[in-house]
Amino acid sequence: MSGIEDRVLALGGMLQALAQVRRIAETGQSETTPVRVALDSVFRIDAADTAAVYGDMASLRIGLRLLRDYLGNTNKDEALGKLGLAVLHLERRFSSEQAVAEQVGTGIRGLAGQADRLGSAHPDVVAGLGTLYADTVSTLRPRVMVQGNPHYLGQAGVVAEIRALLLAALRSAVLWRQSGGSLWDFVFRRREMAAAIDALLG
Repeated sequence: MSGIEDRVLALGGMLQALAQVRRIAETGQSETTPVRVALDSVFRIDAADTAAVYGDMASLRIGLRLLRDYLGNTNKDEALGKLGLAVLHLERRFSSEQAVAEQVGTGIRGLAGQADRLGSAHPDVVAGLGTLYADTVSTLRPRVMVQGNPHYLGQAGVVAEIRALLLAALRSAVLWRQSGGSLWDFVFRRREMAAAIDALLG
């Protein structure tokens, strides 16, 4: 798989996770399968390739379509694009803070056994990931700000799931950077990325 394909897979994974952040922040409800794909990716630290981080290509169809819409300026959810850019900026800070990155890695490994037994989307695992995000990534600036319905954003379970999904989005952003991604891609390689998405979606 080429570098550009790896990059669009990672960006698709990030947007797929962030779409669930937007959904749960607005409605209090998320979709089971995309959430599971996102949270599973957090624990696949030693996956063989980018596609394997998300299980398989079919698992990312939603995210890849969102990315294609964004690249073609047909994405109606402007807040999703802004959230994505905020996570990409956060990744730069996160990757430069080795102590925080190591703390996150240790925390994920500590939760891995529980995730194996119960599933990555189990409320106990989600709560653990949410706490890990709050104790580590949330200390970095600038923080990723999630807008939504105050009624739902005041519920502990909703906040935990949002934080867990933000951690998954950050995982994808790190993967994107590791595969050679940079913000210049959105200036100079939009058509190439869109063509790669079309090829992946068949």
